[in-house]
Amino acid sequence: MAIKPTDFYDQLASHGVEFFTGVPDSLLKEFCLCIDDRISNDKHIIAANEGNAVALASGYYLAQESIPLVYMQNSGLGNAVNPLLSLCDPDVYSIPLLVMIGWRGEPGVKDEPQHVTQGRVQIELLEALGLPYEIISKDDDQFYKKISNVIEIAKNENKPVVLLIKKGTFEKYKDEIVQSDDQRMNREEALEIILENLDDNAIIVSTTGKTSREIFEIREKRGQTHEQDFLTVGSMGHCSSIALGIALAKPHREVVCIDGDGAMLMHLGSLTSIASMKPKNFRHILMNNEVHESVGGQETAAKYLDLSAIVEAVGSSKVFKAATPNDLKTNITNFITCSGPSFLEVKIKPGSREDLGRPTVKPADNKENFMKFLNK
Repeated sequence: MAIKPTDFYDQLASHGVEFFTGVPDSLLKEFCLCIDDRISNDKHIIAANEGNAVALASGYYLAQESIPLVYMQNSGLGNAVNPLLSLCDPDVYSIPLLVMIGWRGEPGVKDEPQHVTQGRVQIELLEALGLPYEIISKDDDQFYKKISNVIEIAKNENKPVVLLIKKGTFEKYKDEIVQSDDQRMNREEALEIILENLDDNAIIVSTTGKTSREIFEIREKRGQTHEQDFLTVGSMGHCSSIALGIALAKPHREVVCIDGDGAMLMHLGSLTSIASMKPKNFRHILMNNEVHESVGGQETAAKYLDLSAIVEAVGSSKVFKAATPNDLKTNITNFITCSGPSFLEVKIKPGSREDLGRPTVKPADNKENFMKFLNK
């Protein structure tokens, strides 16, 4: 029987856990929805990336001396390793944290290709990092003891500890976040327009999540190949750097990066590389719906920021914007034909088709076909 998120939260609160930060994960979605209802905005921060979350939590501990909780998908553990080892470790500042990790790719549990290796080595990674851990599943009627156990270790040894959460651990907290009924395009409609206006020789690199899934299905619907699309199914936040590397290696080919707001914010520093290199063939499209849609619809900081202004301030890209189909059709030609680098922000509403599938081409096959396309 799945654990009620409220029961889980109450156990944490009974141990004085009052500050929560992290990057949303689908396995932890119901718990995060519970936190949203129970915790004020200044004590629940959705961070740009997992390393930021560890640093935020560390700062809170230094000021309040109460153990905070950092949540993440296990694919984000790599972002957190640096501050966990060079900031929180007992050999450095010895900062106790409770780290809650969604175990994607758990051996024996079906998952997407990008999670398989991470899930298989998860336990070994925690042990190599010297992080004490407890594993919690939906059938765990002793979860409260496990919470107590790791928190006691954190307090007594002044070090980070981990709760590793299996798929299906939490029962449904409430219905999905209801989005306002606005008139913005949905992502798939915008992608249809974008793909229609790109040259057949254009190289496309798309971000992880539903953007790549929708591009794949649009190609399928049109009977087109997938050879010109590099679908970045993992590596959140890195598609613009992948695209930049290709643009520098293929200066006579148009390279189009199709990014997301959560992904772009996760590694915003990549904009400085684009600005310093100024590749004329680099095109950066931001699909901005202001939420982490794939993992539950939690807000990103994009709701409070002008990302186009940030790109413009970095200094090299010509900036275009679109919020309606007509805007997009009008601006995309200038975006593509100007001397780059150029940036196009497309404001879209959250949501996707309920029957949206996943790519049926294996990542390794996508890579091989894509590399052949690059060398045509």
